[in-house]
Amino acid sequence: MYKNLAAALLAACCFPPAFSQPAAPPAEPLKVAFVYVAPITEAGWVQQHEQGRRAVEAAFGGKVKTSYVENVPEGPDAERVIRDLARQGNKLIFTPSFGYMEPTLKVAKEFPQVRFESITGYKTAPNVAAANARYYEGRYLAGIAAGRMTKTNVAGYVAGFPIPEVLQGINAFTLGMRSVNPRAQVKVVWLNGWFDPPREREAAMTLFNQQADVVAFHTASTAVMAAAQERGRMAVAYHSDMRKVAPDAQIVAVTHHWGDYYVSRVQAVLNGTWKPTTVWGGVGKAMVRAGDFGPKVPKAVQQEVLARQSDIARGKLHPFTGPLRDNEGREVLARGRVMPDEQILGMNYLVEGVQGKVAK
Repeated sequence: MYKNLAAALLAACCFPPAFSQPAAPPAEPLKVAFVYVAPITEAGWVQQHEQGRRAVEAAFGGKVKTSYVENVPEGPDAERVIRDLARQGNKLIFTPSFGYMEPTLKVAKEFPQVRFESITGYKTAPNVAAANARYYEGRYLAGIAAGRMTKTNVAGYVAGFPIPEVLQGINAFTLGMRSVNPRAQVKVVWLNGWFDPPREREAAMTLFNQQADVVAFHTASTAVMAAAQERGRMAVAYHSDMRKVAPDAQIVAVTHHWGDYYVSRVQAVLNGTWKPTTVWGGVGKAMVRAGDFGPKVPKAVQQEVLARQSDIARGKLHPFTGPLRDNEGREVLARGRVMPDEQILGMNYLVEGVQGKVAK
């Protein structure tokens, strides 16, 4: 009996059970970084991407650690910031601005083990994916609302840079207006900048002084909306719902939704399935949506916009369908033809109904 007891005690002392072995250290969280071209404000381009970053945090908890750098100008500053984020151990870096595309590609060559997502870019590499949204689909829908609501038949458009994405938006907005109001005209003011609230406001005021009673914009702040509220005019919110800034002026908002895409790309890195894909989603993929109507918009107009949105989502309506002419009278698309993506991506003209020229 005592021999058996001694043997048992010896075994307990010298051969501890498996559960007493030290546990493997927990895996380090995946570090994911975001670079923002403007400050984070309560609404606008950067706010929508910030919501996407928060969606990533909510989806993965401790498996992922996110960070961001805001107000980073396009060009050399962007390259420096992106490189610093790669050096800090981030394994996935989102760069959501068109002017970040080339800096992203350059840094990606130096860090082949880091994945990059060039948002609104169109070039890819073995470790660089590209993603954008068909914002022009929402612009067309906003144009329908503006065409129904205008009394002067003149709309204004505050535009950032003359890149294809912005030209697509101006043209689709104009086509949407003229689909319900053939007399409508659109006047454009170019800023050659994305975020400059004082100049955005000044441009809106200039357009109001030129008979525009509704304005749209492709810039990053809420300044145009605030100007419309101040002047008692109408405006189309962009990126975000901006009724908090312009409760009376907003007639509709074209909003962007990045959360699902960002979550799916982080999941792909965690799964080891990430690939340098190219994505160009729109209304059908819920990346763009028209809605958040203001109090001035009749129910009939709201229903019309939502019906056309459903048509776009189902592929029954294509904003760029011929016949189309540019504003110098040249035919750019024959009757009955739907513009192919290659032609949309290379858009470098303004359609009939837009006053002005493409900025140099």
